[in-house]
Amino acid sequence: MTSLLRHCSLIDRVLRDALLLGVCLAAWPACATSEPQRIYRCGNAYTNQPDPAGNCKPLAGGSVTVIEGTRVQGPQTVSSSVNAGSGSSAGAAKVDSADQRQRDLQAQAVLQAELQRAKQHQAELLREWNSGEPERRADEHRQPQKYQERVVQLRGALQRIDADVAGLQRELSRLPVSASTGTKP
Repeated sequence: MTSLLRHCSLIDRVLRDALLLGVCLAAWPACATSEPQRIYRCGNAYTNQPDPAGNCKPLAGGSVTVIEGTRVQGPQTVSSSVNAGSGSSAGAAKVDSADQRQRDLQAQAVLQAELQRAKQHQAELLREWNSGEPERRADEHRQPQKYQERVVQLRGALQRIDADVAGLQRELSRLPVSASTGTKP
């Protein structure tokens, strides 16, 4: 009789384990689908199917919420009465030549002022640089390392200001000829 009881308890355990296994297997697909999918950013687009050539990067964190906006509409047909008044839809986006000339002159004035300030600063730095031998200050006589640090800082400042002056001159040379000479075309 004890062997029969042991056999029954063994059967009960096997059935219980089988039932537990069945429940786990039945619940597994539901658990697998509730796991969030990996989301990738490909430029300005978000997807769960990345394009290998699209330089896609996986996003860390939770889900992405996309809010639909208004669609960008292509070129629309403009009525003939509006076309007659404004010339053309492409011409409406253009700036009047007198306005553009005024803007160019303003840009030239701003660049010239910046160039003058940069050249003044460059002259001050060159005076202080003294051909690579800046004058020692009182505390630098006792601390030569402090003097060397100041020389390195001056050299860097001179390189930066030289690059600034060159950049401003480059920008001035890019302006239209009429703006840089002050004459009308």
